[in-house]
Amino acid sequence: MKLREWLDAWSLKGLKIHAGFLDAEFAPNDQDADAAWELYVELLTRATTQLLPQDAGDEAAALESVHDLFGLTRAILRAPGRRHATGFAKIAIVVLNQKVRPFTAKWHKLQLAGLLDKPDMRADFRSELTALQVDLRHYAGLLSQMAGVEDLTTLQSS
Repeated sequence: MKLREWLDAWSLKGLKIHAGFLDAEFAPNDQDADAAWELYVELLTRATTQLLPQDAGDEAAALESVHDLFGLTRAILRAPGRRHATGFAKIAIVVLNQKVRPFTAKWHKLQLAGLLDKPDMRADFRSELTALQVDLRHYAGLLSQMAGVEDLTTLQSS
């Protein structure tokens, strides 16, 4: 299967990836599966994919949870034997840089300015977090397929 087909199947079509790479055959190996499983578990147990009810939770903690994806992904990529997890790396790096980074960059700046304490900004944050969560649930689904495990992103009812 081509990488383009993997991304399309999980509604991750908007990523900007070199066309030649998108048309390359994509067959995850054991190292890709292991790396995908590790990040999949992290995604499913964080504010990155879980609903944050309007009357519960903390925006700063949610922002930190999303930001933690950078460190978690880097650690997974640096783990011994992961130099062969190139399929995982190519997708993970693109998702971090094109989906997660714009969100964290914007909201970290606003948080540092103290604006995340304002009710209207908190509402905007939650709205944008909800949109990011949609992409990250699709990403988690792709990771479950790469890991060869059941996709549990829709296990909980909303």
